[in-house]
Amino acid sequence: MTTVALDTGVGPLLRGWREQRRISQLELALRADSSARHISFIETGRARPSEQMILRLADHLDIPVRERNALLVVAGYAPRFTETSLADPAMGALREAMERLLAGYEPYPALVVDATYTVVAANRGIQLLLEGVSGHLLSPAPNAMRLTLHPEGLAPRILNLPEWRADLLAQMERQIALVRSPELRSLYEEVAAYPVPEPPPGAPATTAVGGGGVPSLALPLQILHDGQVLSFIASIATFNTPMDITVAELAIETFLPADRATADRLHALMP
Repeated sequence: MTTVALDTGVGPLLRGWREQRRISQLELALRADSSARHISFIETGRARPSEQMILRLADHLDIPVRERNALLVVAGYAPRFTETSLADPAMGALREAMERLLAGYEPYPALVVDATYTVVAANRGIQLLLEGVSGHLLSPAPNAMRLTLHPEGLAPRILNLPEWRADLLAQMERQIALVRSPELRSLYEEVAAYPVPEPPPGAPATTAVGGGGVPSLALPLQILHDGQVLSFIASIATFNTPMDITVAELAIETFLPADRATADRLHALMP
């Protein structure tokens, strides 16, 4: 959760977001149908922005929903966005929709994570890949980054671990820059410090996506499962225009087979 000092003032906070996004006052004014002078007055505290102006600026600065609530509170307005637990009955339709989506993607792996990569839902394809992972990483609330990078998780079976690890850490760094989350920063420092295990003895070398010298179209996840290399290309999707913090922070990650051998193997394991 983001922590904001109430005496900071909404103007300096908005200026910080604008500078982080590397947008000038004039550019932001043009996007928000305002003037550079008015933006300057807001940032220096000479003008108090309306609730609508805060939300408009937040939209054009791509400020996460949770932080938009914080800006409103600092400016003296009520929070606009709710934060509803996934266990709440009001989230029943969303939970059912996610479960249908994940089940429909089988036998290919798919999961849903929250803002700190805690796994909130997963299908049987993911469970298949997690065979052999240490029990302490699976409960009470498994974390996708720990499952992937911990030496007792998937890491020893990921054949291109250095490249995949670097990509995941870079992804987390981008996310930290967006949301300024102490919890996410702590997780990053934890997983970045994990030792990088060596591949298991006799593990096959990594291969290009598609094989036969075909160049990779995206960085694959190449993982050893029961002596066979499974190769995936990952994609991440989020919900469009969420009005609830919990929904805004959910991400659906799916793993598409990168070659025919992987697809055939998964269909054989989960007919």
